[in-house]
Amino acid sequence: MEETTLSRLAEQIGQLHAQTQRAAAQQINYWLTVRNWLIGWHIAEYEQGGSDRAEYGDRLLPELARQLRGVKGLAVQRLYDCRAFYRAYPTILQTVSGELQRAGLLGTVDLPAPVAPEQPVAAGVILGIAPDLLLTRLSFSHFLELLALDRPLQRAFYEVHAVKNSWSVRALKRAIHSALYERTGLSTDKAAVLASHADTQPLGVADVVKNPYVLEFLGLDERTSYSESDLEAAIIAHLQTFLVELGRGFCFEARQKRITFDNEHYFIDLVFYHRILKCHVLVDLKIGAFSHADAGQMNVYLNYYREQEMTEGDNPPVGLILCAQKNDTLVRYATTGLAEQLFVSKYQMNLPSEEELQQLVREEQERLRNT
Repeated sequence: MEETTLSRLAEQIGQLHAQTQRAAAQQINYWLTVRNWLIGWHIAEYEQGGSDRAEYGDRLLPELARQLRGVKGLAVQRLYDCRAFYRAYPTILQTVSGELQRAGLLGTVDLPAPVAPEQPVAAGVILGIAPDLLLTRLSFSHFLELLALDRPLQRAFYEVHAVKNSWSVRALKRAIHSALYERTGLSTDKAAVLASHADTQPLGVADVVKNPYVLEFLGLDERTSYSESDLEAAIIAHLQTFLVELGRGFCFEARQKRITFDNEHYFIDLVFYHRILKCHVLVDLKIGAFSHADAGQMNVYLNYYREQEMTEGDNPPVGLILCAQKNDTLVRYATTGLAEQLFVSKYQMNLPSEEELQQLVREEQERLRNT
């Protein structure tokens, strides 16, 4: 064996680390996808044969999500996604069955009988992409993008090129949003169109580990640093303590609360439940001047909480946007749905004033500048 320099040894170990880390990340994504496919099958099977399925009807998945609140990542929208995943890719069964057997789990997990695709031209397996290749090369985030495509041939096109070119989810989104399928079909120089869509920034291991779906699957917490700057994180931490210590009924619920629409993730900086007002208080911090986009985003959060999180006896949620530019702080309350004068009076009395919040953000900014 030829002599190896220390620098070469370090390089070899570094490569080994990167390769094994990548393999571990792929395995996590693989089993997350398998789990979601199996969840989809269980739901579909229950809908067909569950003894009490008629009792729930359209409320089945919301009720199931309620009973699964202790399992991270299985909110009602994810259950819909799992069911759609199973229906769109029934032929994944053969791969799932083999993997469960190799993992020693075949006897502990129920599996469906082999099912033929419902459509004559369906998932990529019909066009040559084997199920095991789809599962090993695509993450569940990839599949969520593909499930949004209604035409089987269009979906198969993106499957083939995502696998062939090792597209990240970002690259797949870009291809779909730029109508690569349609442009390729219309172009006489199809190779040139496809070559122009190269993923110059492939998905890295860190991106996989930070994926919210993976964090949920592993039972890990999402960290503020994944989505916020150090300045924002420091102010949010101070704000959280300030509101709880204010003693006006604020009960802390979540920090960096993630809500997801169509595989796009949004983070609400702080969520409280106010026991006097009997409503959720959503707090979002923006470094910079207030804009109409901030109000629009908060309105989305409020509508989501009004539809998905309110329970009997709750009042509509309240949104609080803190925007800072230099030493100026613009505070806006979004009070949609708070038309009743009695409740508005309680709201004004129990939430902190603009002056209190302005002073809070100014003090924190000044403290950070002096550290």
